[in-house]
Amino acid sequence: MSIMMTYADALAYLFGFTDYEKRGLAVYAPEFYDLERQRRLLVLMGEPHRSFQVVHVAGTKGKGSTAAMIESMLRASGRRTGLYTSPHLHTFRERIQVRGELIPEAEVVRLAGEMQPLVAQVPGITTFEVMTALAFAWFAEQKVEWAVVEVGLGGRLDATNVVNPAVAVLTSISYDHMAILGDTLTQIAAEKAGIVKPGVPVVSAPQPDEALAVIEQTCRRQGAPLTLVGRDWTWEAGAADLDGQSFTIHHGGQKIPGLWLPLLGEHQLVNATTAVAAISLLPVTNTKLTQADIREGLRTVYWPGRLEILGRAPLVIVDSAHNGDSAQKLMAALRACCCFQRLIIILGASADHVTPELLEALLTSADRAIATRSSHPRAADPAWLQARAGELGFSLEVTETVPQALTLALDGAGPEDLICCTGSVFVAAEARVAWRKAKGMALPPSDPA
Repeated sequence: MSIMMTYADALAYLFGFTDYEKRGLAVYAPEFYDLERQRRLLVLMGEPHRSFQVVHVAGTKGKGSTAAMIESMLRASGRRTGLYTSPHLHTFRERIQVRGELIPEAEVVRLAGEMQPLVAQVPGITTFEVMTALAFAWFAEQKVEWAVVEVGLGGRLDATNVVNPAVAVLTSISYDHMAILGDTLTQIAAEKAGIVKPGVPVVSAPQPDEALAVIEQTCRRQGAPLTLVGRDWTWEAGAADLDGQSFTIHHGGQKIPGLWLPLLGEHQLVNATTAVAAISLLPVTNTKLTQADIREGLRTVYWPGRLEILGRAPLVIVDSAHNGDSAQKLMAALRACCCFQRLIIILGASADHVTPELLEALLTSADRAIATRSSHPRAADPAWLQARAGELGFSLEVTETVPQALTLALDGAGPEDLICCTGSVFVAAEARVAWRKAKGMALPPSDPA
């Protein structure tokens, strides 16, 4: 018999297990990330993940954007969709969506309560494992036809890797979580490619040679046909402005023209092409999407906190870049998409993500840089961040909170300048809230403190 809960109680319960998002990540090994725990819980729950078809998405960067695009295209075609992503910007409910709607608070409470006696039978279970099971239960109840499921960490031992997908997607692989996944691209790619299942089609974004070699080897071993974006599917960029970008996708002598995406940066065109390639491999029966479905799904995709423009005079942009590769892509996108006089960077990051590559990518072109920190437990101390940047020859001002940093930046910015708040999804989220509060705008849905 479950006890009565509020939404705050339910969140406290869910986050009360071992939570590697907040405490830091353990070595990526079965004693910490154990798929048998996840399988056991799902069996106790009646295996809800067997009731819908899955597109499984792993990678270092771009997996959330790609997952959102795939879901949006499926939804535009009239399919009943689920989307499971992590982490969230403002509320836990963002992680679990059906047809673009966040799971209601009351349903989080109900499902958490119903799961309690079952979860109690699985010793050592983690927060992410319980969340994943809750998401699958909600999708099953809502009679989802297609769920797009983003890997939380790695792939091979991730809690989501209990699914048997119709297609597996690997987005851009780069150096991240090296203390957990390995310090070479070969090791990291091997963990990401752990989602490849025997005979299941795989779509991969363009990869560094070292990562691609692992993916190709894994696909051969598993008998999984591999589609490679950049080779089998290509894209051609069109006109772009601050509202989005047009492009054309090419495949096998055919093309899909007239596409428009409200997300900035050429890396998003790579993600979009990857998403369309994945859509093309879904079973034809009752799933074939038209070009109109693809156009509408990409045109209406919503994925905030990624090169998102908040204000225009000065330009105020938030982004979730948190490693060297994503920071380089962010800076390339800013140069390509935006006209500005001075660049002001607001930087906050998790301590385990602060690398010379991240700092150099973000600070080399900055006219002014301000260190800050989000309220996340793993956020780096701004003074420590300042010291690390100083070792590389960069100067950082120090503030204690994201709202303070944003105010300081705005006070010193002219109308032709660009302020970019970045370094983590948590900094992007807090900057979005601070901006909306300052402008008297409605705040996004949030969770109890």
